[in-house]
Amino acid sequence: MENSKIFGIQKELELNEGYQKTYKKMDELLPTLPRSKGWWFDQLLQYQGFWLSNHGIRGSMLIDDYFNPRPTDIIVATSPKCGTTWLRALVFSIINRNSFDFNNHPLSKANPRDLVHFLEAHIPRRFVYICRDPKDVLVSKWHFANKLRPKELPPLPLEEAFELFSNGVSHYGPFWDHVLGYWKASLEWPKKVLCLKYEDVKKEPSGCVRKVAEFLGVPFSPEEEKKGIVEEIVKLCSFESLSNQDVNKSDTRSRENPMSNSDFFRKGEVGDWVNHLSPQMSEILDKITEQKFQGTGFRFH
Repeated sequence: MENSKIFGIQKELELNEGYQKTYKKMDELLPTLPRSKGWWFDQLLQYQGFWLSNHGIRGSMLIDDYFNPRPTDIIVATSPKCGTTWLRALVFSIINRNSFDFNNHPLSKANPRDLVHFLEAHIPRRFVYICRDPKDVLVSKWHFANKLRPKELPPLPLEEAFELFSNGVSHYGPFWDHVLGYWKASLEWPKKVLCLKYEDVKKEPSGCVRKVAEFLGVPFSPEEEKKGIVEEIVKLCSFESLSNQDVNKSDTRSRENPMSNSDFFRKGEVGDWVNHLSPQMSEILDKITEQKFQGTGFRFH
């Protein structure tokens, strides 16, 4: 057997042994963590100041122990239901714009989550982050949660989702702390962290695409601008385009993969919260937002 193959097998065995050590450490840790009712399958546990699922904690611990990022790595980061799928599609299209034909693009055959894989950690390389008005986040997550809840469980009432969210009990939450962490990082390391707002991307998609490309070190050339490549990317990654691809209309779920591609597309609108939240709910969330962001320079609108 070649030495390179022997070395590869040895590394794989070492890694598997290391994973088992991490799993054991996790099994010992989980019973000691604060718990709260979850949004869909399981409970949420408070780990290092944030609310995570068992799966999220496992991913975070494995990355802390074994992941070695490269200087060229790009991390797409969001709090859930803030435009993750959209940002994945935009970043993939911008980076790979010279590799694929827009008329036969991978995004017409695969969901963005299959092209930009999920990574549960905060890693100090280059981040493109997107956040969203918490009122729209709550409503979007509530709808998403009820799609994912097992049939044997009753739907999650909006009032209960509101209580969980406003108390900070949300995946990778409290939501406001998540946003502030990236916002402050973008001020301290502007070449490492780009902070976008969902509402801005909706309002000026072409400008945001140029901004992301510049940040990633692949700005559009005058020739690309003349050819309308920016507009092609905006069109390709639009809610209307992505949600109408056959691959994203799939409702297929399994025990191993309970989320179908169609679950990631609902409306993609700004301000839909007005159709769901009471004035009192809106006022409470606005007050929390004002208190949390006071003096930070951050605003959603």
